[in-house]
Amino acid sequence: MSRFNPLIEVNSDGLCTPTVRKWSLEKYKLVSSYCNIFTTGMKYKWDQLVYIDLFAGAGYAKIKETNKIYKSSALLAMSIPNPFTKYILCEQDNERFEALSQRINRDYNHLNCELIEGDSNQNVDQVLKAIPSYGKGNTLLPFCFVDPYSLNLNFSTIKALGQTLMDFLILQALHMDANRNFDIYLKEENCRIAEYLGLDNWRDLFEKDGIIYRKDFVKFLADQYQQQMIKLGYQEVKQMNQIRSNEKNLPLYYLSFYSKNPRGIDFFKKVTKSINPQLSIDF
Repeated sequence: MSRFNPLIEVNSDGLCTPTVRKWSLEKYKLVSSYCNIFTTGMKYKWDQLVYIDLFAGAGYAKIKETNKIYKSSALLAMSIPNPFTKYILCEQDNERFEALSQRINRDYNHLNCELIEGDSNQNVDQVLKAIPSYGKGNTLLPFCFVDPYSLNLNFSTIKALGQTLMDFLILQALHMDANRNFDIYLKEENCRIAEYLGLDNWRDLFEKDGIIYRKDFVKFLADQYQQQMIKLGYQEVKQMNQIRSNEKNLPLYYLSFYSKNPRGIDFFKKVTKSINPQLSIDF
């Protein structure tokens, strides 16, 4: 793997810089390190390598505990030694979108980048159109990072993107959203879980398995999500990468990697072990 610092500290530039918690640094290290091994290992095997970020943010983030500012996922992916052929970056919040646009125009205008403003669930057709054409003699391999703050990620979005060859790293807010809002999501009129899993009958499956306690809800969602990904042709995930809070060591969310090729799984395992051997837990 090329030498690359997976965390890049920067100075304030006066543009929108969202505040995040310290544990976000684990996420940044993981995604940037995978981008690095991905492009380094695949640059001579594929004609085009594409990075897709469905919740790209502003490009910078301030750590609440230290007030230090770091590049976040999109700009980290643009800072690797072997850049992707194209970047497709999506962001719904207008202020963050404008800050990301200005930072890219200032520091990364030499790269091929397309920005899409709006909800990725609504704009998935635009994302698909932005992916370069490919065919015989013009091979293509995309990597998609999905970093929602909640379960606001429709499985139909992942399904549309995953019809062809594409690796995913998906943040699953199973503790900080699903578990906390268990009673709300269980109500018949709430459709968030149905959209997240792509399963209208999820409540029937939940009751059929005899799972009635809140503590089992996270496992149920993780199991069902994995089964949906397997139906799309993705490898079974043997481990999930859990991020915990620094204060009380409470579980917050999982970073789940999906690939249709065993080599992608091997790449991700190497990255996980090199960053933090304790990050992976049995699925």
